[in-house]
Amino acid sequence: MFQHMFTSMNEMLDGITKQYPQASEQERMAYLKQIAELKKMSDSFIEQWLDFEEKVSDFQEGIAAAQPVMVTTSVMDDDPVEAEGQASSYSPVETTTCNMADLAIPEEAELLINKGQGYYKLFMFSHAAGLFQHAIAVAPECNLARLFLGMSQMHMQNWQEAQRQFQLLIVLSDFPKWLALGYNALGCIHAVHMNIAQAEKLFRKAYEVYPSFTDSLNNLKSCQETPGQLSLYFGSTELCCM
Repeated sequence: MFQHMFTSMNEMLDGITKQYPQASEQERMAYLKQIAELKKMSDSFIEQWLDFEEKVSDFQEGIAAAQPVMVTTSVMDDDPVEAEGQASSYSPVETTTCNMADLAIPEEAELLINKGQGYYKLFMFSHAAGLFQHAIAVAPECNLARLFLGMSQMHMQNWQEAQRQFQLLIVLSDFPKWLALGYNALGCIHAVHMNIAQAEKLFRKAYEVYPSFTDSLNNLKSCQETPGQLSLYFGSTELCCM
C-alpha cells in the first residue's frame, strides 16, 4: 500500500517538475499548493515510521535487558596488516564484555535518540544531527548519541565538528567497537586533509582495538596503494575524496 502511494506521489512530483517551467502564473500557484500537500503527506509518513521504529526499539531493548551483552571479534584470514606483523599478537577469536554503562541510554535522551536514528536511516543527516546534539545536551554521558552525531557530521562533511565528537568518544567510551569506529573516523578525516601518515596510524589503532572491523584495514590499504585518490569507509558508507 505504502509503496503504491509513494509511487503515485513520485509520479505527481515528476509531472509537476516537467510542466512547471512552461506553466502560467496561476498554474504555478496551483502546482506549488500541490507540492505543499505532497510534502505534508511525506512528513506525516516519516513521523509514523519514526513512531513505529521507536516501538520496535523498545521491544528489542526489553528483550536484550535480560541478557548479558557480549561482543565477539575475529581476525580476518589473509589479513594484509597481519602479514606485515602488525596484528600477530591477536588470537583468532577474542571475546570482550561490554561496559553496560557505555551502552545504556538515559531515559531523558531515549526519545531523541530513537527519532534521530530514524532520520539517520532515512539519510536526513541534518535532522538527525540536531536530535543527537539535543540528546547530548540533556545526557552528556550518552556515548551512543555522540557516536551517531559524529557519523551524521561525517556524512555532511562537517569535518571539524565530526573530529571533535570522535575525539571525545574515544576518551569517554570503553566499548571496543565504538573505539574502533572513532579511531577509524578520525583516520578518515586526516586522510581527507592528506595527513596520510597520521591516518594510517589511526587505522591501525582501530584494527588493534577491534580486529573484526574491516573498514579500517580497507582504508589503510587505500592510503598505502592509492594515496592520491582515496576510497574511505567510515562506518557503513563509502566516502570518496580526491
